[in-house]
Amino acid sequence: MHGSPIATLLVGIVLVAGIAGCAPGSGSTAASPVATTEVRLPPSYKFDPVAIVVKAGATVTWTNADNFTHSVQFQGGGLPTDARVMQPGQQTTFTFDTPGTYPYRCSFHPQDMRGTVTVTG
Repeated sequence: MHGSPIATLLVGIVLVAGIAGCAPGSGSTAASPVATTEVRLPPSYKFDPVAIVVKAGATVTWTNADNFTHSVQFQGGGLPTDARVMQPGQQTTFTFDTPGTYPYRCSFHPQDMRGTVTVTG
């Protein structure tokens, strides 16, 4: 005996939703930038918000609110590329003086954790 069409449909929806929630790129930098100088690393292997915009001269603070060690590592653009490591509960800061868009990632989780800082004049 086969299950009802509705039950089969519901199982399919649950499976697709579960797979979509685990899709790579959840740390995508395609989000619209948020005007803030504060980025949290919640217990989810991501930067929140993913993309921010600040004025030149602003200092951005990243706070590791996760249970795991993470980092902020700039990806070129003339910024230091050494990873700024944060244990759980720690913070790191960086002052952005020059306008531009600066991508960064977590050096420990580069596939999942990526972000950008856009600096305006």
